[in-house]
Amino acid sequence: MDTPPVKSSLLKRWLRKAIIMAVVTVAFGYFYGWAAPKAFPIWPVPGFGYGVLHGALMPIALPSLLLGKDVPIYAVINSGRLYKIGYIAGINMCGLLFFGPLFWRPSLGRKDATATNSQKSQ
Repeated sequence: MDTPPVKSSLLKRWLRKAIIMAVVTVAFGYFYGWAAPKAFPIWPVPGFGYGVLHGALMPIALPSLLLGKDVPIYAVINSGRLYKIGYIAGINMCGLLFFGPLFWRPSLGRKDATATNSQKSQ
C-alpha cells in the first residue's frame, strides 16, 4: 500500500488552516466595521467593561483597517487606569480565543499519555 508523504499531508493541513484563518479574518473585518460604532459610544465615559470590550475587539480591527474602513480601536476619552486594565485583559482574552485553537493539538497529548501509561503497566 502506498502511504501519503508526510510533507504533503502537513502542507495540506497548513494550507487548510491558512484558508480558514483568511475567511474568518475577512468575516471579522466586516463584523468589526458594523460593530465599532455601537461599541464606542460617546457617553458615558468608558470604564473597565468597555475597556474589556474594546480590547477584545481590537485584534479583529486589522481586517477592517486593511479593507479601507477607519474604525476606532481605543477610546481616547476614558476613565483612566481601570479602562486600560480592562483593555489589556480584553486583548489577552481575544488572543487566547482567536489564536489558541490554531496551536491546540489534543491528539498528541493523548498518544503520549497512552504510550506512557501502557509502558508503565508492562
